[in-house]
Parts: sequence; C-alpha cells; structure tokens
Amino acid sequence: MRGWLARNIKGDKVTWAIILIFTLFSFLAVYSASTNLVYVIGKGTTLGHFLRHGLIVFIGFVIIYIIHKIPYRFSRPVSKLGLFLSALLLVFAALKGTTIDGANASRWIQVPIVGISFQPSTFALVMLMTYVASYLAENYGKKPTFSESFLPLWLPIAVIIGLIVPSNLSTAVLGAGSVGILTFIGRHPLKNIFTALCIGIVLMAIFVLTVKAFPDNFKNTRVSTWVSRIESFTAGEDEKEGYQIERAKMAIAKGGLMGEGAGKSTMKNFLPQSSSDFIYAIITEEYGSFGALVIMALYVLLLLRIVIISQNARTIFGQLLVLGVGFPIILQALINMGVAVELFPVTGQNLPLISSGGTSIWMTCLALGLILSVSTSKRSSKQQAMEKDKNLADVEEELAEEIMEGINKRKK
Repeated sequence: MRGWLARNIKGDKVTWAIILIFTLFSFLAVYSASTNLVYVIGKGTTLGHFLRHGLIVFIGFVIIYIIHKIPYRFSRPVSKLGLFLSALLLVFAALKGTTIDGANASRWIQVPIVGISFQPSTFALVMLMTYVASYLAENYGKKPTFSESFLPLWLPIAVIIGLIVPSNLSTAVLGAGSVGILTFIGRHPLKNIFTALCIGIVLMAIFVLTVKAFPDNFKNTRVSTWVSRIESFTAGEDEKEGYQIERAKMAIAKGGLMGEGAGKSTMKNFLPQSSSDFIYAIITEEYGSFGALVIMALYVLLLLRIVIISQNARTIFGQLLVLGVGFPIILQALINMGVAVELFPVTGQNLPLISSGGTSIWMTCLALGLILSVSTSKRSSKQQAMEKDKNLADVEEELAEEIMEGINKRKK
C-alpha cells in the first residue's frame, strides 16, 4: 500500500496531508451537526447523512486524484470550453427557477437521474479563475489598454459574474475579489483594473435599482434576499437573520476555551444550516476556541503551501493558476468564519472541505487537484542550478561568437 501511494500520489505532500486532516475532521463535524436535520427537521437519519458525506468526500478525492495526474497545461484550453459551459448552466439555472423546501433556489440545478443538486456558480468560478490566469500568463509583462483587453479578459469576466449575481451575490463578490487580486498579481495595468471596478459598481447599482423598480419581472432572482440580509446586518433588525447570528454567537460563547466536547453541542438543534453555513459555530461550541484556532491555522497553512507551490511552479501560468484557484478557497473560509462572529452578513458560503454539501466540496477538490498538478512539475534546486548554468553557458558562447566575428572582420 505504501509503495502504491509513493508511485501514484504525487505533488506537495503537505497539501495532501492538510486535505486529509480537513476531510477526516469533517466527518466528526457533519455527523454531530446532522442531528439537527434528523431530530429537529425530521430529514433522514444520522447514519444516512454520515454515509452521504462519506460518498461525497470519496468522489472528491477521486476528482483530486484524476486532476492532479493531468498536466496542468491542458487546463488552458479546457477553461475556455468550461466558461462557455458555465454560462449555459447559469442561464439554465436562472430560467429554471428551482425551489428547495419551498424557497427560491435559482442557483441550483436538480439532476433527476442521480437525485442530487448542482450549483453551477462554483464550477464557473474555478473555470473563470483558470481562464484569467491563462490570459494574464499570455500577456505577462505587457501593458494592454482597457479597450485591447476588454474582449479577451473583461467581457468574459463580466458575463460570468453578471450571471452569478442575481442568484448568488456572495459567490459573485468572491469571484470579483479573486479576479481583482489575481489581475493585480499578474501585473495587469492598475488603470484597467480600476476602470473595470468602476464599471462593475455602476452596473451593479443599475441592476439593483431596476429589480427594486420592477420586482415582478425578476421573480427568479434572490436580489430581495441578499438586499434584506445586508439591510438587516447594518440595522440589526431582521428577525430571521438576527436569530441565526445570535444562536451562532451563543454557540461560540458556550464553547469557551476547550469546548463542550465532540457531539455535545446543544445550539445545533436551534441553529439553521448548522452542518453547512454555520458549522464553524458548532465546531467552536464543541471544541472551544482552541479547536477553532486549529481550524483557522490549517487554512493559514494551506495558504502558505499555495504561495510556496506558486513560487516553485515552472511557468508563469502555473504560478498564476495556483493563486487563482487557491485564493477563493481561503477567502471562502474567511467569509464563513466571519459570518459566524458577525463580521459579515449571512452569505450562504460553506466552510471549504468541512461543511456538508456536494458541489462545494467537489469544486474545492477540483481546484486543489489543479494546485497539486502544478506542484508535481515544480523545479528542483538541482534543475534550477542546471538551468542557470545552461543560461550562463549560452551567454558565454554568444559572447565568444561575437568576439570571433569581430576578429574575422578586422582581418578582412
């Protein structure tokens, strides 16, 4: 078994270990929090939720394994097809107007054959970041004007983000923020980034005002939901959202330093979405501030590995790809933890690799597979030294040739 792992599991070993720790801990958290679904809501059994999560995690590891075996350079052409497919899925989800438990869930697509729901916005985000990394790598060091970069860069970004906004504002903001960070790191002109930001803010304001003016024409959007969440966050008056935040803070307060113990949370029975959106509060209640800080430290360690893998990548595209698909994972974790302590309004963002759910875990695994694929092709110190020596030898050879040509000219 050890020999098989050594032959087939490639890439950054620390990243693999972090993924394994996260997923193993997720079983404890999801199993404990699922009692809310069973005994309060009356949905399924604890064993059923545990087995379902196990199947989702297993599929996630299969995704990581397959993707990390494929050379990351193939993700460049795939991202273009992925963007087109993402746009179609987002349009279909918006027009379909799916409802889950009587609530508007236009961000989801029901797959009737296998009985699961798919969230196209998370897939679109991975494809978008891959495409942006590809464009920035091709134009690295160049200074295109906004008009020159509009069609190949900003238009695809605007289309994908624009299609995500009506049904999933938090993912749209997450994507826009990640794009902004990546374009800055990729040395795209700051003037272009600022221009795109201003245009985006104006278009967003026009969209919100239009929806408020003609609400009957935008029934399949969730604009009213996130507008009310933002208003309730700033005013602190919304009963439903205030109920969730207050219960989350109560769970955190009950946890103290070392927590109530695994599976001993009581607030999970009063906190909606305790196994997904607010799972960090339940973790803090059961494992205390110590456990919460350990989880936070693991995400910081994952961020450090992302940066290190990026620095060791062979190509500019590899460096930008790792940062592009890696940053959203960390930002999503920060948003989820921030919601639990009322730093942000309720967003619906899961805690990556820990919260229950299918699409979120699978798309996180897709991103991690790409990161590990880049890490498998990193340059060793010996290879870097050889490349450096080779470059010096080439320079010496060119200088020798120029000297000989000068001597021959003088002789003539």
